Amino acid sequence: MSDSEVININGHQVGRGEQKQIELNIARLPTHTNIDLPIQLFRGKEEGPVLLLTGGLHGDEINGVEIIRRMIHQNLLMPQRGTVIAIPLVNTYGFIQNIRGLPDGKDINRSFPGSESGSLASLMAYTLMNKIIPHVDYGVDFHTGGEARSNYPQIRCEWENKSNQEIARAFSPPLILDSSVIDGTFRKAAQEKGTPIIVFEGGEALRFDDFTIQEGMNGALRLMHYLDMIEEGPEKQDTEIYDSSPWIRAHYGGLFQHESKLGDHVEKDQILGYISDPYGELWYEVKSPEEGRVIGLNNAPVVYKGDALVHIACDFLKTI
Repeated sequence: MSDSEVININGHQVGRGEQKQIELNIARLPTHTNIDLPIQLFRGKEEGPVLLLTGGLHGDEINGVEIIRRMIHQNLLMPQRGTVIAIPLVNTYGFIQNIRGLPDGKDINRSFPGSESGSLASLMAYTLMNKIIPHVDYGVDFHTGGEARSNYPQIRCEWENKSNQEIARAFSPPLILDSSVIDGTFRKAAQEKGTPIIVFEGGEALRFDDFTIQEGMNGALRLMHYLDMIEEGPEKQDTEIYDSSPWIRAHYGGLFQHESKLGDHVEKDQILGYISDPYGELWYEVKSPEEGRVIGLNNAPVVYKGDALVHIACDFLKTI
C-alpha cells in the first residue's frame, strides 16, 4: 500500500484529509507558453490504497476527460480512506489541436517508460512513471475510440493477471476483453513496476457519449467501494468476458451502411451491414464470421478495401 501520512510529488506535500491541485511543468510551446500537467489529489482522513485515474492520454479522446471532470465537479473523488490521484487531461498538446498524439507526431501511449532526455512524448511518459506511479497501488486509464470509430464501454486487461482481474471485476463494466499488454504502453510499463492498470474504452473521438461517461463514472465508484475507499457504490452489473476481438474488414471499397449497433449480440453469418457503390451497381453483404458481440463500429460511410468496419468480441468465456 503506497498511502502515507504525507504524499510528496515534485516537492508538493499533501497530507491526509487534504485536497490539492499541483502542476508539473513539462515543457514550453514554441510561443514560450508553459505547458503544465495539472494533477488533483483527494486524500481521505484514514489510511487506504492509492487509486490513479487518468484521461486524455490521447488528445482527441475526450470521454475519459469528461468522466474524471464530472467526478471532480460532483465531489465524488474525495474518499473516506486512501487517496485518489486524478489526471483528467494528460496530453494537453493533443487536446489543444484536437489530435491523438503530439505536434511531433509521437504517441505518448507507445513511448513508455519514457526518457528524461527523449522526445516530448517520451518526456511526458517519463514524468508519469517517475513522479506519479511510485505513489500508486491501482489505476484506471480512460480511453475513447479513434476518429469516426466508436467503442462499446469495455475494460481491457490481461485476465490471467490476478491483480488485473481483481480490479476489472470490481469495476463491473458491461464487457471485459482479455487483452495482452503492448510494448510502449502505459499499462505495460506500470505493470512491470508492479502497479496494475486497467484500460476503459468507450465512445468516439471528439464526441461526448453519455452512456460511456456514466459507465466510466459508475465503474470508478464501484472500484473505490471495493477498495474500501468509500462506504457505498453503484450496484454491480452482469459482465461478459471475451477472449479475442477481430475487426471485420471491407472486401470492397464503397459506402458502408450499418445493420448492427454497439453492444449487439450477433450470430455467425448474421448480416452486420452493406457496402454499396455510388452508382447502384454494387450491393455486398458484410457478415459476422462467428458468434460474438459488437464492441466497435467504423462510423465513416466512405470505406476502402481493407478498412476496419465492425469490431467483434468473440470466444465468450463467461458472465460474472
